[in-house]
Amino acid sequence: MSNPRSAKGWAMKIRAACEAAGTYQPYFDPSIQALAEILEKREAAARQYRAEGSIPVVEQTNKSGATNKVKNPLLVLWMDLQAAALSYYKELGLTPGGRTKLGLPPDPSAATGPKDPLFGD
Repeated sequence: MSNPRSAKGWAMKIRAACEAAGTYQPYFDPSIQALAEILEKREAAARQYRAEGSIPVVEQTNKSGATNKVKNPLLVLWMDLQAAALSYYKELGLTPGGRTKLGLPPDPSAATGPKDPLFGD
């Protein structure tokens, strides 16, 4: 398992990805910081989910005492954070559609399939 990355570490990686993609602008810094914090929380949720056995469905007891099977709240949190992160990826021009929105040509390396530009080391 990889070492957890802090928000500061994520921010440096995101900025480097923006610079490599040719999309970085200093006014992106607040968005980069927000994305870094989202990714830090997403990573923490994923670690906790794995530590608890990666069980996608858990039993929860409601106020009236009935037990129901529900999606694991950690998995739901991870999915919500992933959706938020994707929104920021697009705004920062780190997806083909995001690049187009910024008026840049599509990245030719994207032809090999979708990739999370922040996970490649």
